[in-house]
Amino acid sequence: MARRGDTIELAVLGLLHESPMHGYELRKRLNLMLGWGRLLSYGSLYPALKKMLRASWIEEQVSLAAPGRRQRITYQVTEQGTEEFTRLMSEVGPTAWEDDNFDIRFAFFSRTDMEIRLRVLEGRRMRLQERLERVQSQLSMTQREVDRYAGELQRHGVESVEREVRWLSDLINAERSNPGDSPGVTPTQL
Repeated sequence: MARRGDTIELAVLGLLHESPMHGYELRKRLNLMLGWGRLLSYGSLYPALKKMLRASWIEEQVSLAAPGRRQRITYQVTEQGTEEFTRLMSEVGPTAWEDDNFDIRFAFFSRTDMEIRLRVLEGRRMRLQERLERVQSQLSMTQREVDRYAGELQRHGVESVEREVRWLSDLINAERSNPGDSPGVTPTQL
């Protein structure tokens, strides 16, 4: 299982590839990326930024402040940070398709080789199919034992996983049918 800090670091490096950003903007963009269920606090962001500064993956640019105002620190990715981002995005093991890590990786798929994208998508689909089989067997065993609302919640979970498996299958088929496309293909283009 990926550490939350590793996921934050991957997301920060990916965002800083787009442009330099200050802490407030990074937090805002990360929260949009992570979704409403996983809001990121400054208490999680700034320790990750400090670790990344020590590793020389990012650097600070301090702007002069007007009298009575705080200096504004902007972060930008370094060459070592670009290498680390490339390394992280090329990993295709189980952590690549875990719930938290997959979403972040998918957001930066345009910077990933097609073969890596395919392996991550296939791994995610396989993981979800395993989860689906497990939940469906539990659902059939417990339907007689649970009340109506608990049963509806289980059914909703099954439908959500089935929907994501179909979505992943569509993405995989689109990747395979367009092997010469640039890595910048967006899901809406698929």
